[in-house]
Amino acid sequence: MRLFIKAKPGAKREGVERINATHFVVRVKARAKAGEANRAIEKALAEYFKAPVTKVHIIRGSSSREKVVELC
Repeated sequence: MRLFIKAKPGAKREGVERINATHFVVRVKARAKAGEANRAIEKALAEYFKAPVTKVHIIRGSSSREKVVELC
């Protein structure tokens, strides 16, 4: 399943907000530095979908706030 993510790194509160079936806003406290925010986004989505972190992969937009994530 492909998900379209709007990333909000450096947020005060963490969370996943569902916009529709495939679009989400993910807020994480981690800063966009050395891939920390990307790892935090993958972890947040894994917790939201109750899946292992190894099943969540950013396939496009690793250096952008607009990301495409694949959930296997």
